Amino acid sequence: MFQRLFGRERQANRAITEALYGEIVAAARQPRFYSEWKVPDTPLGRFEMLSLMMLVFQHRLHGEKGASPEIAQVLIDEFFKDVEHSLRELGISDVGVPKRMKKLARMYYGRTAAYADALDRDDQPALAAALTRNVYPDANGWPDPDGWLESQHLAAYVMRVRQALASQASEAICAGRISFPPASGDDNAA
Repeated sequence: MFQRLFGRERQANRAITEALYGEIVAAARQPRFYSEWKVPDTPLGRFEMLSLMMLVFQHRLHGEKGASPEIAQVLIDEFFKDVEHSLRELGISDVGVPKRMKKLARMYYGRTAAYADALDRDDQPALAAALTRNVYPDANGWPDPDGWLESQHLAAYVMRVRQALASQASEAICAGRISFPPASGDDNAA
């Protein structure tokens, strides 16, 4: 009997994790990021967007009580498992994966500090500057002359996501229900 009860709980928790992570991934894969806002449609560009959506989700749960901290940790674990799986799919050898994972983890946590600081201060220009540094680190920003506008659109979208997630009940999120707004032309530069 205990085995059956624990098995069901584990399956329910897995379903919640999959539902939440699926929404985070879907939010990160919105075509507008890559087509109109010119985020590179490369493994690293997709890592940037997935990291960004994960960070905004984690920011939403930060400091909450109850199941939220556990869910936040499980989703971070899921995120890094997914990143590792992607590296292996790209053909990175077993020897090279740990080295790359360390680098990507440093990248994620470095971005966490910069983005969370901007979110905490409600500072959209600082967020846009951090996005510019991180999305195009080798080009010193977006490659075209209007790139500053694209980073502003992305920053405005992230601010809108933060507001949308803040309005969603913790109980719903802990039950696996979350909704990210679509990226739209309404994400205007401030």
